[in-house]
Amino acid sequence: MAQQFFLDKRPHNGLTYTEYMKRFKDEIENSNLEKMDEKEKELFDYKKLNFQRSSRIDKQFVPSEDLKEIVSSIEEPQIWMVITENWCGDSAQNLPYIAKIASLNSKINFRILLRDSHPDIMEQYLTNGSKSIPKLVVFDEEGNELFKWGPRPKAAQDLFLSLKNSGVQKPEIYEKIHGWYGKNKGKEIEKELIELIKKEEQVK
Repeated sequence: MAQQFFLDKRPHNGLTYTEYMKRFKDEIENSNLEKMDEKEKELFDYKKLNFQRSSRIDKQFVPSEDLKEIVSSIEEPQIWMVITENWCGDSAQNLPYIAKIASLNSKINFRILLRDSHPDIMEQYLTNGSKSIPKLVVFDEEGNELFKWGPRPKAAQDLFLSLKNSGVQKPEIYEKIHGWYGKNKGKEIEKELIELIKKEEQVK
């Protein structure tokens, strides 16, 4: 049964990936560094790095033939809703892959909702009680949830938890996580989304 936010068409009215990246670029280009305090400058530098990461993936990622085949097998319209924010490093590493995968089938309507602007929706998709992003939720036309993914590929999540439980400090954790993303080049997210789509298609 569709949730109220779906009936209100909030996912349908979310940002396209092109709109999201344009806003992201505009924010970076039009920011006034002179008016920022040290914390704001640090966040700005991180956003700038995130934009570079996403832009690089946009240019380099070529979906596999297996991925193209399984995504093209989707015959009924779907809405792929991603909850995220541009300051999120995991989003910078995963969102471009999800967007390009969604673009392989015209029946997929890919939309982005900003987490901090939609707290009520985020509350429904917590990860172990936390507002971890990015979070992908796939619906059919009627608003039935087909599957969810996020905030990271399982291997990256396992690495994150292992480092965290070992007492490693956040800066080093993030450095190692981004190192993992750089080496993996989207292979795990491809594999996981293929499995989720296949599972859903088999249910029908």
